[in-house]
Parts: sequence; C-alpha cells; structure tokens
Amino acid sequence: MKTPLKQQIKFAPDEKSLFFPMLKKRVDGYFQENNLSKFADKRMYIKSIILLSTYFIPFLILIFFTPAWPLSLIVWFLMGIGIAGIGMSVMHDANHGSYSSNKTINFLMGHTLNAIGGSVLNWKLQHNILHHTYTNITHIDEDIEDRLVLKFSPHTKTKWFHRFQWIYAIFFYGLLTLYWALFKDFVQFVQFSKNGVNAQSRSEKVVSLVKIIAIKVFYFCTVIGAPYAYCKIPLVQIVIGFLLMHFVAGIILTVIFQLAHTLEHTAHPLPSSTGVIETDWAIHQLQTTVNFAPNNKWLSWYVGGLNYQIEHHLFPKISHVHYPAISIIVKATAKEFGIPYHENNTLFQAIRSHFKFMKEIGKLPDLHTAIG
Repeated sequence: MKTPLKQQIKFAPDEKSLFFPMLKKRVDGYFQENNLSKFADKRMYIKSIILLSTYFIPFLILIFFTPAWPLSLIVWFLMGIGIAGIGMSVMHDANHGSYSSNKTINFLMGHTLNAIGGSVLNWKLQHNILHHTYTNITHIDEDIEDRLVLKFSPHTKTKWFHRFQWIYAIFFYGLLTLYWALFKDFVQFVQFSKNGVNAQSRSEKVVSLVKIIAIKVFYFCTVIGAPYAYCKIPLVQIVIGFLLMHFVAGIILTVIFQLAHTLEHTAHPLPSSTGVIETDWAIHQLQTTVNFAPNNKWLSWYVGGLNYQIEHHLFPKISHVHYPAISIIVKATAKEFGIPYHENNTLFQAIRSHFKFMKEIGKLPDLHTAIG
C-alpha cells in the first residue's frame, strides 16, 4: 500500500446522503431532551468492577490459595470469561473515548487491554481507523483479513481447505488472544509502519516498540511467572490453565465480533479503479453491519452492547449503555430513508448465519481481487 488510506479509499455521497445528518440531529436531540451525557454512567462503573473482578479475583485466589488442579482449571476458565468481558465492555468504550469525558479515565480503563498483554496503540490503529472507517473492505479492514486457514472475504483467494472452514473455524477462534499476546502486536507494528497507518516518527516508534515489549514481559512474568515462582505450582499445570483461559477468551471475543460483519446479509464492497466506494460512509456502515439479539439484556450487558454494532459504528463516541435507546431512532430513520437495517433476533440465529456464510464463501470459485 503505497499511499495513505485516506487518499486511497474515498466514500462517494449518493442521493441518500442526508440520512446521517438527519440521524445525528435526532440522536443529539435525544440526549439534549433527556438531559443525558453521551458518556458512561453508573451502570458502566458497576459493570467494570464486576468484570475486572471476574479476572483479577480468580487470579488472586490462584496465587494465595493455590487450589487443587481440577479447581484451578475452573479459576482459569473464569479468568477467560473475565478477559473477554473486559475486552468487550471496558477497554472497548475507553479506547473509543466514550467511557468518560475525562481523558485520564479513558486512558486508564483503555489500558486494561494490557490484561492480555495487548497494545493499545495497535488496537486503536486496527479497530478505530481501519475497521470503523473501512468496514468490510477487503485488504483494508484488518478484521476480515484472511488468517492462516480462514477466509473471511468473498474477494480473496479460495483454497481447497476453505470448504471445511465452517467446521474447524471455532478451534482457530480460540487461538485469537493467545496469538495476540505472543505475536500479533509485533506483526501489526511492522505492518502498520510500512503501510503508513502508523504515522509516528521513527523515535516515537522506537518508544512504542519498547512499551509493547515491556507490556508483554510484565504480562507473562505476572500470569505465568508468579504462580510458578511464588506458589510452586507445576509449570505444566500453569501452562494448561493459561491456554484454557486464552482459549475461552478467544472463542468468546472472536465469535461476538464475527456476528456483526461476516454474515449472510453483510456487504463486502470493492472500491472502483480510482479508489471510490460508491456510497455514503454512514450507509456503508448499515450495509456492512448486522445487529443481533437486541432483546437479550444479559447478553447485551456482557458483550458491551456489541450486539448493537450498527449503532456502535455510527456513533462510536457514545457509550454502549445508550445503544438500546438510540437503536430505536436509528432503525426508524433508516426505514424513513429506505435503508436496510439488518439484525438477527437471537444469538443462535446470528451464529447460524455466520457459519453458513463461512461455509458459502469457502466454496466460492477462485475469483479473488487485489487492491493495487
């Protein structure tokens, strides 16, 4: 990629380009009329305490009480649930700047990503810039980039084993956070530096790389080193528990994020030869995004409103605690402008739609396209 993305890919307004200005006016009006802040409220603070406790308290139990081997697996399992919850409900809002109006609080809560040894810098570049701006655009949106034996776009090369990916995908989903902790940040650091997504100066990049290394050293010394050195837990038991924790977190995180963009009803538009997507950015978000299980309050609580992905993509600076309310406005406005508003009514429907999509694109003829 030889030129900056903002120069390479552009969105062209169409006859419905008045949609987002009208929608934004109505959403702003909702907050003004109800005297509400767009940031999080006490619901978020309580949730943060619960989810952070779900990760840190089991770890403290492991350190100070050294439960027997079978019980320790339950502890690691709970930590996996905690990691996923923190990723979806705490650090996600904070790194979008929607957790609080206080930048320091956003900084601190955003760095709970370090709980899995992750880099905030890389996450923001991948998620806030590439994914949110260029959703489902092949070779630009990192979230639909092919991974090893997994194909997520109808426009990439189809290999013989992809026809079976709907069967084996769940195993590789479980490796997400482990790969993240070990390799992903280094791969992305090099990649984003080369393609211009990371616009830091050379000296700033050196500092960032040192921080990434330090975070990972601290993470592994804490999560694996501490139980081994201070509790004398056999290393093999720690490694098995560690892998279980990441496998649980990986499956939850990957499945939830896949249920918004890699389904039957999502579009995967390609830019024209001049790098233009022939639609308005906001409409593009509705075409490439699907909500799921909007009436499942417990699920919405745990996944941080990520089942309201349409609202999140249109208004990432608004805390997810407000998404159920503003979804009514978004759906009504989309209907008024004749724009499809896709959603699966239940979690099961969304999961079925995702794996059906994975099965279908795994059988596509090899008509892959590259962006120059």
